[in-house]
Amino acid sequence: MEAPAEAPALGLHTELSNEAYHADKTSLSSSGARKILPPSCPAKFRYEQDNPQPATKTFDYGNAAHKLVLGNGPALEVVPGARWDTGKAKAHIAEIRERGGIPLKDHEMQMVKDMAAAIRQHPLAAALLDPAYGAPEQSGFWIDEPTGIRRRVRFDWLPSIQSGRLIIPDYKTATDASEDAMQKDIAKYGYNCQAAWYEEAAQALGLGGADAEMLLIVQEKKPPYLINVIGIEFFSREIGRAKNRVAIETFAECTSTGYWPGYADHNPNYLALPGYAEARDKELYLP
Repeated sequence: MEAPAEAPALGLHTELSNEAYHADKTSLSSSGARKILPPSCPAKFRYEQDNPQPATKTFDYGNAAHKLVLGNGPALEVVPGARWDTGKAKAHIAEIRERGGIPLKDHEMQMVKDMAAAIRQHPLAAALLDPAYGAPEQSGFWIDEPTGIRRRVRFDWLPSIQSGRLIIPDYKTATDASEDAMQKDIAKYGYNCQAAWYEEAAQALGLGGADAEMLLIVQEKKPPYLINVIGIEFFSREIGRAKNRVAIETFAECTSTGYWPGYADHNPNYLALPGYAEARDKELYLP
């Protein structure tokens, strides 16, 4: 797909703003690909592309932590007072958001400062995010050969010394960073798809070979702000790679036709009971 004149050029961009990155609607990102696939659908993807969603506290906390941990992102500003429902507070918050900043309460600002301090004290996370050997928020654009569409990626962090195997850290905040919780989150949020996408991006952009790997640096949002560094095993990443391919081909088809299907546009979807309910009710009610 040929990009419009204002779209970022193909290749790696070290200084591209987050706004300019997301403004390119002709390309597909990892998060966009995941939005195309079930349990979502192409119609939801297209709507959210055309109608940016309002900020939420969850995103504010994540973006604020990214700012202090990675050293790049929107400005953080404390809004004084415990109550944000007054006219003065609402006006102040609106003005901060209009500038692209993130409004925080005092205790929220202290939380993200403490999270950043905990990262710096963690031996592995601190080494992966060492500013002497890498830089944050780098964007890449490349052409998907099978379909000809533009793909894009925004790395949280890229090492500046790329001898040997490329390790791509990706920072996330979570309520629970334990192995059990994160295994569920990998499935829920498609982090295996993200890992496969980032690894393919590194190859396409000439940053690393077939052995490039994304590692999640996951940090809890409550004291003591525990950190877990998580790799996603090979077969799970291969499943992610296959799902990405379906999403890419769907995006290419929808872009070509201008038709972004929802759940059941032409034929009904026939559903069975969930397995647990079928087993229970079959035993209780069927002869």
